[in-house]
Amino acid sequence: MPKLDITSQERSALRAAAHPLRPVVLVGDRGLSESVLKEIDLNLNAHQLIKVRISGQERAERDAMLETICESLSCAPVHHLGKTLVLYRPDAAKAQAEAEARNSTRAQRKPAEPYTPKKQAATGLTQTRKGQAAQRAGRKAQSPETAAPRARRPAAAPAPHRIPRRAGSALTLRAGVRRSPPAGARKR
Repeated sequence: MPKLDITSQERSALRAAAHPLRPVVLVGDRGLSESVLKEIDLNLNAHQLIKVRISGQERAERDAMLETICESLSCAPVHHLGKTLVLYRPDAAKAQAEAEARNSTRAQRKPAEPYTPKKQAATGLTQTRKGQAAQRAGRKAQSPETAAPRARRPAAAPAPHRIPRRAGSALTLRAGVRRSPPAGARKR
């Protein structure tokens, strides 16, 4: 089976998640045997992320064991620190079940169906193309614009708040009404 590859971000997150874990499989002096591989496989199926402790081996031998485990069990090496190995294998059935659960609440419509607003769909009503065309025709028949030609709007109606509009920057305005200098005052 091929070795599983994970991204550096996934590896970092898995390393953080594995920090509080205790080793669940201990590899003794006899090394990597079929029973040890079976135990690692069983724990990967149960937990997806595990720690394995290897005792009494050199660094190169531990690296070789890590490669052998990952190749034979199709898992990803997350971390190798001293005599502790961290391994990860996602549960495919669990991931598929989560994806189906996420998509089961999603609204499904056929490409040819028009969009129906949520509130209307909750009441059980759906929109059809014929119904939309009938609604548009009804709106056109009822609108006053189709009955008579458009009348021009008046240019500008006076402001309803009785505050005269004055030209000038908004920065020059103070709170309240802008005051002009008295008629007899001179500029210096």
